[in-house]
Amino acid sequence: QVQLIESGGGLVQAGGSLRLSCAASGRSGSMPIMGWFRQAPGKEREFVAGIWWSGGSTHYEKSVKGRFTISRDNAKNTVFLQMNSLKPEDTAVYYCAARSEFIMSRSPADFGSWGQGTQVTVSS
Repeated sequence: QVQLIESGGGLVQAGGSLRLSCAASGRSGSMPIMGWFRQAPGKEREFVAGIWWSGGSTHYEKSVKGRFTISRDNAKNTVFLQMNSLKPEDTAVYYCAARSEFIMSRSPADFGSWGQGTQVTVSS
């Protein structure tokens, strides 16, 4: 069992920045891939970014590429999502998730462990 706890959400004006953190505990070693997802009211949960604990390439949803950066600190078992140039359409609850397979996926159904979510609100 892996426990994931997100933090760092809040209210920010358009053009501003936020940094989300996801602290993993428990059997995090059994979950090689970490992802960030978001869900806006009335919409489906969507992939935002993904990364392997072991390093290598990162993956982004098209609308956030160039503005968001996913990174990890293996010593602290923490994954980050740096969000710059935020837009009102980035407003959503952001979730951290862990996947037990080694192949990257953008489907929420392929991630078995989830955090409780953190609200990000971008005002215009």
